[in-house]
Amino acid sequence: MAKSKTQFVCADCGSVFAKWAGQCGDCGAWNTLSEFNPDRGLAANRGSGKSGWAGEARPVTTMAEVNLVEEPRTATGSTELDRVLGGGLVEGSVVLIGGDPGIGKSTILLQTMTHLAGRQTALYITGEESLQQVALRAKRLDLPMDQLRLMSETSIENILATAQRERPAVMVVDSIQTIYSEALSSAPGGVSQVRECAAALVRFAKQSGTALFLVGHVTKEGALAGPRVLEHMVDSVLYFEGEQDNRFRMIRAVKNRFGAVNELGVFAMTDKGLREVSNPSAIFLSRYDQPIPGSIVMVTREGSRPLLVEVQALVDDSQLGNPRRVAVGLDQNRLAMLLAVLHRHGGVATLGMDVFLNVVGGVKVLETGSDLAVLIAVVSSLRNLPLDSQLIVFGEVGLSGEIRPVPSGQERLREAAKHGFTRAIVPKGNQPKGAIEGLEVVAVSRLEQALDAL
Repeated sequence: MAKSKTQFVCADCGSVFAKWAGQCGDCGAWNTLSEFNPDRGLAANRGSGKSGWAGEARPVTTMAEVNLVEEPRTATGSTELDRVLGGGLVEGSVVLIGGDPGIGKSTILLQTMTHLAGRQTALYITGEESLQQVALRAKRLDLPMDQLRLMSETSIENILATAQRERPAVMVVDSIQTIYSEALSSAPGGVSQVRECAAALVRFAKQSGTALFLVGHVTKEGALAGPRVLEHMVDSVLYFEGEQDNRFRMIRAVKNRFGAVNELGVFAMTDKGLREVSNPSAIFLSRYDQPIPGSIVMVTREGSRPLLVEVQALVDDSQLGNPRRVAVGLDQNRLAMLLAVLHRHGGVATLGMDVFLNVVGGVKVLETGSDLAVLIAVVSSLRNLPLDSQLIVFGEVGLSGEIRPVPSGQERLREAAKHGFTRAIVPKGNQPKGAIEGLEVVAVSRLEQALDAL
């Protein structure tokens, strides 16, 4: 008999090595290699032909001959979740949802599945909770309980056998880290178990047309636990954002083969589950009785819609040898770079001072259009200069002090005007061709011009 060859797989990047090492040679991560026994199915398929493989030759076609039919979408019952998914569920799609424990992954899926169960066959497979726990949650949330089919199982062989018999239109597996295969000797949650079980579920979804939701655990760094190849297998990857003590939760699409990435869905956690927020800009704005220093409202763009968020800055004398630069909701390294630009081209120094930056509401701003708002908030706090509460800003700041335009400037200005803002400082490249009713637009091309416009 041929000796079974043991390999070692990196949990971060999925690279395969013949020997164990403390550090992955490809991605550089430490202590991420785990033992994996590769499947010898390919070796059994070897034939005696010239190619060395036995198989059936399949026809090939050109791209122009492909039948382009738009995939039908199934509404989930939540407008915000449909937005993140790209318009709804696609037949045979696989969606991976990750987030911190207790943030609402099982809640949003249970709400979605009970809504879909009234129109089509839906199967909810739980590997972490008992059937009684799931039913008690549905009762507490006042969800219909007579249509959704439940099963508590962790064996992938039993799950696939049941799915073949039930033929559900939508299926949830909660969670992929608890599922195991009897053909593998490793423990559930290991690299080999997660990869092989996920591959089997993806194959079933593509062959049967079942829309599949997979729930994934996250590490303490906030990344999805398990091999990185798991994210490549699925069609969409959704992340829950927000703190458990915060009322609002955000679902962000970081990968989507059927829609836009970085799309954001906003929900509010209530005693009856997650409720969608129809006007997210309103919840991120704090209207004060009078203007206060260090606070400015900016217009960011999340996916396909503009979003108004408040940026707050606090600049104070530092009691430490190295002043602190703390950013919550923004890139901390970019904050340090912007402070250097402010000193060099704006003539405003923050040497010997702590700079704290926060985006109100717990939302994470990933785009560079927040640069100008950050610098104006810092100057406002440093000079103790209250800003006009009706002022809106956005724009990217370059290293030479220039203000660069950002995408979808017209939509951002219209969103600001809709919420009652009367003045805007924007890049010159985003200056509208026509006037926007009720909004005065100040176009600037340099950082010093923006500071003078205050």
